[in-house]
Amino acid sequence: MKYGAVALVSLFIGAGIGNSSGSAETGKEAAGDEAGPRPTVTVTETAKAADPEPAPTVTETVTAKPKKTKAPGPATSFSGEGEYLVGEDIKAGTYKTAGPDSEFGCYWERAKDASGEFGSIIANNNLAGPGRVTLNRGEYFKTNGCQEWKQMG
Repeated sequence: MKYGAVALVSLFIGAGIGNSSGSAETGKEAAGDEAGPRPTVTVTETAKAADPEPAPTVTETVTAKPKKTKAPGPATSFSGEGEYLVGEDIKAGTYKTAGPDSEFGCYWERAKDASGEFGSIIANNNLAGPGRVTLNRGEYFKTNGCQEWKQMG
């Protein structure tokens, strides 16, 4: 009986060890507990694309057209203040002004040189309103207190 009791105890111990040798979840399932959802591991491998070919280089040649510029030379309009050499600073021709730029009047003078001497004056005038003057190449034109002078025609 002694051996029978040892065999019976060994059987229970072996059954207990065999039952607990699995995972804890297996033990739970055996006990009737259902396991929750297990995490799923997904491995995604990106396929390597073939080496793309470089795009072709496109070169476009554009010819720039320069803006039309006024030909250099004497001006055809000028300030109502100053002294100008006709043919160099301003073009020869007939010019007009709207008159004085203030209440003090508008003075103009045609001269044969820039000396400022009384004897060099060809013609002059003091304007209270609009005025005109014809200037010839080589003359000096002085103006004081006038609005802008503009070439006519």
